[in-house]
Amino acid sequence: MEHSAPVKITIFGVGLIGGSLALCFKGKPGVTVVGHSPRASSLEKYLDYNVVDVATSSFSEAVRDADFIFLCVPVGNLDQYLNEIYKHPLKRGCIVTDVGSTKQSVMECAAQIANQLPFDHDNRFVHFIGGHPMAGSERSGVEASTSDLFENAFYVLTPSSDTPLESYTRLERLLHMTKANVVKMDARSHDEIVGAISHLPHMIAVALVNQISRYNEGNDYYKTLAAGGFRDITRIASAEPFIWRDILLNNKDILLRLLEDWGREIGTFKNMLQTDDGEAIVDAFSRSGLFRSQIPEKRKGMIFSAYEIYVDVPDNPGILGQITTLHGEHQINIRNIQIMETRTDVPGVLRLSYRNEQEMDKAVKLLRKQGLSVFIR
Repeated sequence: MEHSAPVKITIFGVGLIGGSLALCFKGKPGVTVVGHSPRASSLEKYLDYNVVDVATSSFSEAVRDADFIFLCVPVGNLDQYLNEIYKHPLKRGCIVTDVGSTKQSVMECAAQIANQLPFDHDNRFVHFIGGHPMAGSERSGVEASTSDLFENAFYVLTPSSDTPLESYTRLERLLHMTKANVVKMDARSHDEIVGAISHLPHMIAVALVNQISRYNEGNDYYKTLAAGGFRDITRIASAEPFIWRDILLNNKDILLRLLEDWGREIGTFKNMLQTDDGEAIVDAFSRSGLFRSQIPEKRKGMIFSAYEIYVDVPDNPGILGQITTLHGEHQINIRNIQIMETRTDVPGVLRLSYRNEQEMDKAVKLLRKQGLSVFIR
């Protein structure tokens, strides 16, 4: 992206998403990235991890002369930040955007604020464009930020009907630095789709885990036997509670309708069992299998993929060091490592997780060449 003049990008909330955006922009010719936080300890982190050029706790300093402002704060705080931003004099043509997973509520808030401004106020020439990078990680915080988080992911933009094409194009061009696939849609469509493919699955996972938790109160084997596949398929039930409280409440009208649809789907299964309709059960699994097979496997999404393997560890001195050294020698980054409980047939099991499928595949080949038994999650 080429600019004839210096560009200032301000990011409020330099965590996983904000920090990863900062790393995509930082170091580009003529670009200055500013990170804001009210906490001095956070500002020190931003600089220690070298994700921003400038770190400040001053709201006015952060927004002054900014060409782009990214709100990477929780959905529940977006209204507060938007109201505060528009109290300060902003650069004409400045583009404000967010990264929240609900779009209607923040778009309405931004429009309401802009409409309350005097007709000749400079901030009327500031344009808000809703944004949602559909990528994530099992880790959080600025420590987890990476410049390739958005690569090959969808980045949804939801401009309003009166957003100038020039403003939208400027933001789209900037986001090309993230190597994401930018998609434009209206806020309502976004919330309906994301509600169905992300918000609803999170609610189902939480409800299912809580159901099994109640059963476990009378029989500990529920928890013991859930350690395998059940734990994997309900991984998203461990999401951060307060963030998801705000997301679900912001999208509640759509989610209430989706829950009604879900109730009908479950009711259909209940009817199949009550009527011993084996043919209908086969048809349901066949249809779901067909649709799922058409979903792209390589694309990043909101519900992040877990690239994990299990390694049977022989009882040899220094074996753990050998495994980690092997990774280091071939520049394979281990995201997480866990020594699991001993099985009856092998001394132990090592669970290793990786950043992406390519690194996982490379590690599997190397470990198997060493004669180790490796199983992919």
